[in-house]
Amino acid sequence: MGAWEDGFAAGYKAGLGTAREASAIPLSTHPVGKRLVPAGARKKKARKASAYNKRYGAAFKRLAPRYKTKAGKWKKDGFKRCGAAARKAAKK
Repeated sequence: MGAWEDGFAAGYKAGLGTAREASAIPLSTHPVGKRLVPAGARKKKARKASAYNKRYGAAFKRLAPRYKTKAGKWKKDGFKRCGAAARKAAKK
């Protein structure tokens, strides 16, 4: 091989070695932070539904059949019109 290929191969092997060593560091001793649980594993607390949100959801479910076909699919602009009607009903 030429000088460039030799240098590339050496750098590639060295990079693999440092990547393996870095991944072997446990999270508790990692210099970036002492995070024991990964961020994606934590569960977020669900927000409480407001009174308006409950009224809107009930109105949407009640009005939805008007904006659907017999097969259960939404009519043209049915979802949008059902949402508008549910907002209007929930406001009352």
